Amino acid sequence: MIDVAVIGGGQAGLTMSHALSRRGIAHVVLERHRIAERWRSERWDSLRFQFPNWALRLPDFAYVGDKPDEYAHRDDVVRFIESYAESIQAPVRTGVTVQKLRRADEGFALTCENEVITARNVVIATGPYQQTMVPDAAHGLGDVFQFTASDYRNPEQLPDGGVLVVGAGASGCQIAEELLDSGRRVHLSVGTHRRAPRRYRGQDFIWWINTLGWDDRIASPGAARQPPLVISGAKGGRTVDLREYAAAGMVLAGRFAGARDGVASFAPDLAESLAIGDASYAAFVAAADAHLGGMPSDELPPPTFPEPTGIESLNLRAAGIRTVIWATGYRYDFGWVDLDVFTGGEPEHTRGVTGVPGAYFLGLPLLYKTKSSFLSGVGEDAAYLAEQIDIRRKT
Repeated sequence: MIDVAVIGGGQAGLTMSHALSRRGIAHVVLERHRIAERWRSERWDSLRFQFPNWALRLPDFAYVGDKPDEYAHRDDVVRFIESYAESIQAPVRTGVTVQKLRRADEGFALTCENEVITARNVVIATGPYQQTMVPDAAHGLGDVFQFTASDYRNPEQLPDGGVLVVGAGASGCQIAEELLDSGRRVHLSVGTHRRAPRRYRGQDFIWWINTLGWDDRIASPGAARQPPLVISGAKGGRTVDLREYAAAGMVLAGRFAGARDGVASFAPDLAESLAIGDASYAAFVAAADAHLGGMPSDELPPPTFPEPTGIESLNLRAAGIRTVIWATGYRYDFGWVDLDVFTGGEPEHTRGVTGVPGAYFLGLPLLYKTKSSFLSGVGEDAAYLAEQIDIRRKT
């Protein structure tokens, strides 16, 4: 029986491995595919990391290139995480899928395809991007090709014709913009979102949330996730304004409300969603100015793009739309975890420590702080869990 089994070979699992190694705790990291698999096979070809390169850092390992203010390509992030695994000599076993996790006499039993692994402690570090969310109404869209954001690779992958992208978070916006640039006719269904300037007063948005302490905010118990933040690392990093998309020819709609017989319907809430995005933008600028003594900046002129008129109904066939891309987020998929640590499918924990002795979570949004699911922020939680595991094994 091993001391600790870490499930997941991405940034969270590897950071956990490093924290355990520093305390001399024997462990194994189990990864069903390859290290950083989601970055490899569930992201589109042109994806750029939303954080600048200087924010590419894990415990005792940081970006050392000569382009700190640029935004890494997906493949560069994979190489960074692979290099980290090699640097810390993480004991990773790839190609091992944990099919069932349950209590055993002295700890836990992890049922895999060809073996059962036993461990005194287990850290579930599979991340938040587990099962894509597609509404039941998707079947009412008729005879169109449907992809999720994790399936999408590039415009050439799609059949000819227009595209409806549902979801205007960071992924939905970047995909919609790429399709528009490729010459496609694009419709974008917009829900509630936050936005911010990519750079302000010469500093990247990520620098600002570090400086303002927003990433260190402790999440209150049961805190709800905020609407998605729309910033982009594409095209050298840019501020996203959906009105600019509309001015360039993209057709905007409100929140997807359903579909029947090939006709999609949308809520009449586009203006409201854009206003919420504007309010978050203004709140950020005000906070940054206040941090510098309240002196306002004329760096950011008011938007000059016209206000788009959202559509509320769309006949896909008549509009020439042959593809729908769902960028509507993810839900947890912990059906393989047979432990009493969930309420309504959500993990119950306090800073990653569950009510089942020896069972822990790592890398989830708002696990402890705003930065808990950030690549650069997971190390703090991993160190805390390693400490708790060390205390447990000594008592």
